Amino acid sequence: MINITTENNIVNAAVLGEFTIADFHEFEESVLYGVKFQGTVNLLLDLRDMLDFTIDVAWEELRFSRKHANDFGKIAIVTTSQWVSWSAWLNRVFVDTDILVFDALEPAEAWLKQV
Repeated sequence: MINITTENNIVNAAVLGEFTIADFHEFEESVLYGVKFQGTVNLLLDLRDMLDFTIDVAWEELRFSRKHANDFGKIAIVTTSQWVSWSAWLNRVFVDTDILVFDALEPAEAWLKQV
């Protein structure tokens, strides 16, 4: 399940339980909507409650990141999982933006709002 909110140029997505391809497509639509009307967007991905993801999500995320490599201002990922942190580090190869991993929501939000 995914919960998505948008405020100004920040797309905030919190994943609860399993991250499915339907969730990813909902996330993708929100990001593309933001890009259309804001230009670049900042992403806040709260993955602290993500239990698992399907392999098709990983593939789609890679495809989407490569296709939209210049559409992101900053990406903040909130997680305590070393696997997700490593994945974020690897994703830096495909996007032209700053990606930081946080273990709490508040510092991630503050970082995204910095100019």
